[in-house]
Amino acid sequence: MIESYRLAVQDDLAQIVKIYNSTVSSGISTADTKEVSIQSRQNWFDAHTSKRPILVKEYHGKIIAWLSFEPFYGRPAYDQTAEISIYIDPNFRGKKLGQQFLKEAIALAPKLGIRTLLAFIFKNNSASLKLFKKFNFKEWGNLPGVAIIENSERDLVILGLKV
Repeated sequence: MIESYRLAVQDDLAQIVKIYNSTVSSGISTADTKEVSIQSRQNWFDAHTSKRPILVKEYHGKIIAWLSFEPFYGRPAYDQTAEISIYIDPNFRGKKLGQQFLKEAIALAPKLGIRTLLAFIFKNNSASLKLFKKFNFKEWGNLPGVAIIENSERDLVILGLKV
């Protein structure tokens, strides 16, 4: 059975990076064009707090998905806004885990002092767009051609939700 989420701890970072790196080659889930190292993600991991945590889900003791709340834009007026990202182990994609995790994250957001959630998703990532729109995220912006991946321009869609 897939357990409910828990806060990520240092020992989870290797598996978090492994899941993240599994998305790099597709070019639709991240703007990183090369796999990242555990060391290169340490400061990112350490910057998360109890108000902007990284959450993980496990199956038989193995991390199969993670979600992060990131501060938005780094200025005090935006303290109640967070960027949300979800990454799922390739073996567990397409099994409604993203739906479960996003539903839980939306419910948790007000307890973290978050009133607005933002998701930054490449336009060609139809699965993620569909997931977030299913939970009433609306398109608040479109940045055409802002990313170049494998010599191809990618549009970035900004989705938002008031919680």
